[in-house]
Amino acid sequence: MAKQYILAVPNFSEGRRQDVIDAIADEIRNREKVTLVSVEPEHDFNRTVLTILGEPEPLKEALIAMAGKSYELIDMREQKGSHPRIGAQDTIPLFPFRNISLEEVTELAEEIGQELFDKYQVPIYYSAENAKTKDKESISFIRKGQYEGLKALLEDKNHPDYEARKPDLSVDGKLSDKYGATIVSADMEGLTAYNVFLATEDVSIAKAIAKTVRGPSGGFSTVRAVGIKFPEREGTVVSMNMFDCSKTPLYRTFELVKQEASKYGVAVTGSELVGPVKLEYLLNNLEFYLGLQDFRKEQILEHHLMK
Repeated sequence: MAKQYILAVPNFSEGRRQDVIDAIADEIRNREKVTLVSVEPEHDFNRTVLTILGEPEPLKEALIAMAGKSYELIDMREQKGSHPRIGAQDTIPLFPFRNISLEEVTELAEEIGQELFDKYQVPIYYSAENAKTKDKESISFIRKGQYEGLKALLEDKNHPDYEARKPDLSVDGKLSDKYGATIVSADMEGLTAYNVFLATEDVSIAKAIAKTVRGPSGGFSTVRAVGIKFPEREGTVVSMNMFDCSKTPLYRTFELVKQEASKYGVAVTGSELVGPVKLEYLLNNLEFYLGLQDFRKEQILEHHLMK
């Protein structure tokens, strides 16, 4: 039987203290049948994204250990950052990668959420394919108000939104003071984090362009975008989470950002992928920009090594 592989892209709410980042990532490193592909800390967001590939059971064990270390070392009462978050171990999203069905991954996500609750009594939200309600399919619905706002809402069981917003697994229907809550999910496609840089210090221009690109305000249905300033570099950035690069390729969002920026007389200075990306998501850009006809991935020599 062919080996099964799952992709996990969890994020935890610490991107500044290197010792904490290392300690959490170390729970994944050097485990058999699990590969830590990348560790991507983001200082301004104050979160870190891990990319992990692994066989189902070893991966489950690694993710539970990772979350436990996040709960130990991160206190949500003290954590501050510009990225939406509700918990120390904020998300654990899983995706089929090879020789495994979405149904099997969904079942594993269910097990991870239950085991985290049983072991740590941390509140759990299930999202995407694991969502218990239609609203909770969206991570943005779960995160609305962030840790502080959601915690306050859940303190009042008479709040009109309490039933819709309460965790799926919890001791008392509230967030944990220290841990917050963790969102566990399975879905078919993982997000690709993609930034496009603008030669302007005017954040309002970046925000206007992001509004044009993102789905809810008229852009691409599989894209969410914000306009922000990274303190460590010149210019501003349109920062995108792309949830299906097969339907909405990278080149399409890049070209739209360039087109919109030209209205303001602003140049695009480059772009950046945050973390690993699937080969197929790069190949369709190669085909587009070079006008390649009848191109096959078998023409890439390294493709044969990956088999």
